[in-house]
Amino acid sequence: MSQIDGLPPLRDVIATHGLRAKKALGQNFLLDLNLTARIARVAGDLSACDVLEVGPGPGGLTRGLLAEGARRVLAVEKDARCLPALAEIAEAYPGRLTVIEGDALQVDVAGQLTPPIAICANLPYNVGTALLVDWLTPPDWPPFWKSLTLMFQREVAERIVAQPGGKAYGRLAVLSQWRTECHIALTLPPEAFAPPPKVSSAVVHLAALPAPRFEADAAVLERVVAAGFNQRRKMLRQALKGLAPDIEDRLRAAGIAPTERAERVSLEAFCALARVLAQN
Repeated sequence: MSQIDGLPPLRDVIATHGLRAKKALGQNFLLDLNLTARIARVAGDLSACDVLEVGPGPGGLTRGLLAEGARRVLAVEKDARCLPALAEIAEAYPGRLTVIEGDALQVDVAGQLTPPIAICANLPYNVGTALLVDWLTPPDWPPFWKSLTLMFQREVAERIVAQPGGKAYGRLAVLSQWRTECHIALTLPPEAFAPPPKVSSAVVHLAALPAPRFEADAAVLERVVAAGFNQRRKMLRQALKGLAPDIEDRLRAAGIAPTERAERVSLEAFCALARVLAQN
């Protein structure tokens, strides 16, 4: 599908507005509108949703979201060069697209969206993980969003859905799986982008659970997971010794062998340890 609306093909838009992708901004543009519409469909029925999009660039995914029926899209774009192209999309979809120029790591957008809210984005590679962690660790749960449909480097996507026992399993897996149902929805080869990145990409869908899978204080769990995986080659009694002087006793109380390593500890066990540590 080269056309999903009456607007010009993305290659023409990029040429018209001089939108050469900037490596410093982590930009890799998706040009195939068939793919952008497919990513929008991964997010589910958006007809009753406001959608937050980060880093729309020339607007390929933006057009996919609007063409697939999103009630409204709020797009946050740091690159001012892209604003005229996005303005053309807003004109083609009256009242359904709002564009904010700014850094998504600093702009507070929750108050500008009407629930239910979905987040759907081809995230810039250089800020994708930081944004995901921010969305997974709000002060209160459930969060302002109901789902995340996000494109990452495939390696990052695999870390989100990884299970204990492998090298991919780490902090992202624990934080994601504690509070969401997540899976890789589709993968994309480098040649789908302009310019082609050096790695494959993947779209991950994360649906917010009404409550975390296991009881734990979020701040304590975050400290435990960060300490454990920052020194993942070490036994937990060594990696976590800074959290409590009697860490070996606390590990045993949580059902974890002090000689175990973080990559072999389940989400449930990490939450149990967070509860034990929170007791004092």
